[in-house]
Amino acid sequence: MFRNNYDGDTVTFSPTGRLFQVEYALEAIKQGSVTVGLRSRKHAVLVALKRNADELSSYQRKIIRCDQHMGLALAGLAPDARVLSNYLRQQCNYARLVYNRPLAVERAGALLADKAQRNTQSYGGRPYGVGLLVVGYDNAGPHLVEFQPSGNTLELYGAAIGARSQGAKTHLERQMDEYLEVQTADELIKAGVEALRQSLKDETLTVDNLSIAVVGEDLPFTQYDGDKVQPYL
Repeated sequence: MFRNNYDGDTVTFSPTGRLFQVEYALEAIKQGSVTVGLRSRKHAVLVALKRNADELSSYQRKIIRCDQHMGLALAGLAPDARVLSNYLRQQCNYARLVYNRPLAVERAGALLADKAQRNTQSYGGRPYGVGLLVVGYDNAGPHLVEFQPSGNTLELYGAAIGARSQGAKTHLERQMDEYLEVQTADELIKAGVEALRQSLKDETLTVDNLSIAVVGEDLPFTQYDGDKVQPYL
């Protein structure tokens, strides 16, 4: 994928107007295990497939809580996600300390986008090699925001990122009218798990490799791991 003189940094445009280092960062997302996010009128859910390096290691953490009303799931480089989640957690704490209110999810997406964009316009850094799905609930209802290393953020009804995520994406597109009207968190979680299954090839979902999170009306950000995910398998 060598592009001669136009992929050595993030600040040089190619003659066709492309930033190849940013495009390479977007490709890094596809190396991570699949992560699915979806929302209804009352709740937002994250469902992620965890991986372990070998039989002797623990499973990678895929979902990170940022505040009582907000959390995120990652696909790509986990260390980059840790840096971004720590930044978002600081912004959530700042909003509560200074303004005495939770950080709006739309504002959280804009802050992440601004932080990522700076790395595409200056020397001495590289784009973040991770994609994030941020879910939260605020005065405007439930939200699902996709963050990209290019500095783009998109608010969506359903999304899937990571390796072989197209199967989950297609399933969400076909089922959107149904899960948008789901009334309970459990039903929405089951819809998310079913979408995740569409992206699996030789793997089977178990209590060890499945991670779930949900947030919604009168429901703070809650994670399910281990035996807690058994009812949804």
